[in-house]
Amino acid sequence: MNVRLCLYRQEWTEAFLCESELLTRVLAPIPVVFEHFGSTSVPGMTAKPVIDVLGIVSDINIIDERTSVLMDLGYEPGGEWGISGRRLFRKGGMERTHHLHFYGEVNPEIQRHLIVRDYLRQSPEEVRRYSQYKEQLAAQYPDTGEYSLAKRDFVSALEQRALIWHADREAH
Repeated sequence: MNVRLCLYRQEWTEAFLCESELLTRVLAPIPVVFEHFGSTSVPGMTAKPVIDVLGIVSDINIIDERTSVLMDLGYEPGGEWGISGRRLFRKGGMERTHHLHFYGEVNPEIQRHLIVRDYLRQSPEEVRRYSQYKEQLAAQYPDTGEYSLAKRDFVSALEQRALIWHADREAH
């Protein structure tokens, strides 16, 4: 699949809200907290136009029991997809529109995702640097798999800066 990068679009927030409302109705009565994260949740960020939705549930096994309901909405299950305790679902086929990431409420990955999002939201310089880097990589690696692999080290370093930022905020 080819990398599709776009300048930030305000409608991504609305797309997240619409999808989370739909998912809330379809998954009822299961209580789920939804968060918008990833590049489409950060104003000013260049991003693939794929809405990352974080779903937090009391027990991840609940989602395993609801896979068919999500498939009825057009989501393809992807299992853990490299992160223990996650359930990933993708929507939109080759023109992907959403990634749905479910975690049980005690999974530490939740905090990591949200800290990185919050860090980027308050750091326009990081957003600029990351956006430029993504554009360079997309020109060099037009395939999504190669592109994702190529940006791994940059993202790891960004996550470390975000975790330090968060720890400093917690200390004050």
